[in-house]
Amino acid sequence: MPKAYVYTRFGGPEGEAFIDLPKPAPGPGELLVAVRAAGVNPVDWKQRTGYTRPGSTPKPLPTVFGSDASGVVERVGEGVRGFAVGDAVFGNPVTGGYAEYTLLPAAITAHKPDAVSFTDAAALPTAAATAYDGVKQLDLPAGATLLITGAGGGVGVAATQIAVAGGIRVVGTASAGKKDFVESLGAVHVPPGPGLQERVRAAAPDGVDAVFDLVGGADLEAVAGLVPDLAKLISAGDKPRVVTLGGAAVVRLRTAAVLEEVADLVVAGSLRPYVTRTFALAEAARALRAVEDGHALGKIVIEVGA
Repeated sequence: MPKAYVYTRFGGPEGEAFIDLPKPAPGPGELLVAVRAAGVNPVDWKQRTGYTRPGSTPKPLPTVFGSDASGVVERVGEGVRGFAVGDAVFGNPVTGGYAEYTLLPAAITAHKPDAVSFTDAAALPTAAATAYDGVKQLDLPAGATLLITGAGGGVGVAATQIAVAGGIRVVGTASAGKKDFVESLGAVHVPPGPGLQERVRAAAPDGVDAVFDLVGGADLEAVAGLVPDLAKLISAGDKPRVVTLGGAAVVRLRTAAVLEEVADLVVAGSLRPYVTRTFALAEAARALRAVEDGHALGKIVIEVGA
């Protein structure tokens, strides 16, 4: 029986386990995919604690971890067009990515370019696509200054690269240990924490034109006042707080077209997924802990199949 890494109850890591699951059967509009790699994201462990995205309900237990996956199409559901058995694809699975097999909704699944590895493709659907959506939502001209809080994490790394490729000057907050990495992406590094507003003003004496927040909390509150137009204050890290402050949440498009655009940026060399650590499926718990501790640099991916 195929293996999958799941949470059997809501709470801490003690509810995690490997179980055997039959291959899921693709319904109308779905693809059965033999998983090659699964991206690890903060939302994975948050859902284990009971978190649900706005407008959604908790999935029935046990629930397979993972909101990103790449792999090879093994079966095509009724009504699916544009995909065939053997196609290499990536997207957001409906039955979890930390598994040997999963289901992908064809409407929001993209073909994987040959030049992009399965490992790199698995790092794109959540982090890079969120970054792409946010930068496009801000619609800044070349030469503008963008402050990204949490520039050293998965979304921040992608957002920094996408913005820099568009000619935007980026000021990025990240821990001291990520300073060299953030600067290598083309951003001006600023440490987070108390006094953040003053440090940003020093780093961008002409002001910032927009804020893309990925941290929330006190840091979001500290920098919100730096934006002259609150329409240019967006957050994927603290949606309720950013709305209270007069800004907006990042609008996720969740389309195949966005995934294709992101993959094209990787092929063109404008976006590097920065997968800094990989784990085997048998090490799924270690991969999840590496993200849950909050200090992961770039992206972490579980490599599932050959």
